[in-house]
Amino acid sequence: MIVSSWNVNSLNVRLPQVLDWLAAQQQAAAPVDVLCLQELKLTDDKFPREAFEQLGWHMAYTGQKTYNGVAILSRQPLTDVVLNNPRYEDEQRRLVAATIDGVRIINGYFPNGQEVGSDKYAYKLAWLDALIELVREDLSRFPKLVLCGDFNIAPADADVHDPALWGEGLHVSPQERARFFRFIDELGLKDTFRLFEQAPKLFSWWDYRNLGFQKNQGLRIDHILASPALATSCKRSWIDRQPRKNKQPSDHAPVLAEFA
Repeated sequence: MIVSSWNVNSLNVRLPQVLDWLAAQQQAAAPVDVLCLQELKLTDDKFPREAFEQLGWHMAYTGQKTYNGVAILSRQPLTDVVLNNPRYEDEQRRLVAATIDGVRIINGYFPNGQEVGSDKYAYKLAWLDALIELVREDLSRFPKLVLCGDFNIAPADADVHDPALWGEGLHVSPQERARFFRFIDELGLKDTFRLFEQAPKLFSWWDYRNLGFQKNQGLRIDHILASPALATSCKRSWIDRQPRKNKQPSDHAPVLAEFA
């Protein structure tokens, strides 16, 4: 099973790119089985369900106008679908979970936080705390579990193009990183990307401004975490930079992990 995660920064704008990417994946020796999308930025009635169904994909999604929105696309049927976090009352559509071929997939668009110390930053930390408890509960029922999405957290200095420039600001603050490592240290999840030796300066997000992508001034904030029962079968994990080279691209690139 290959699981992928991609913040498309508007599915309405990027739908042709997503369809092209899926078509290219179909031709690969090991095609993608699950695609998790974030920042759909459209309501459920506007979701391009038919376009994906014509390609044979199953799906679950929850969206809202202009902001947020998440979806899981799968070659196999989805069961036990849960929209949002039952442990956290939230009008923002940021979470969708489903079981696919015995693997629990939780896909999230984690809050940005705006600025350290702001109300939105406090919301981000509370949202993360609630998600940790949801994952803890799901792990008791689903030994094979993936938590993926746009975490809006770069967990280590190796995930930041210039640690001195970012300091302890948003995305790299100690409080955010502490939450990220609670998934690792408390719940036992594994950062699939770091299971393998990787080249330096590999990122999943680059600012549109100041030639961020061209200068590789990015952050690794999109992640695929796997439970211990699943991580042992992880064969590789990587970032596909190619879609970031598209005309009018998302500011994020897809991240992928393959499980035997």
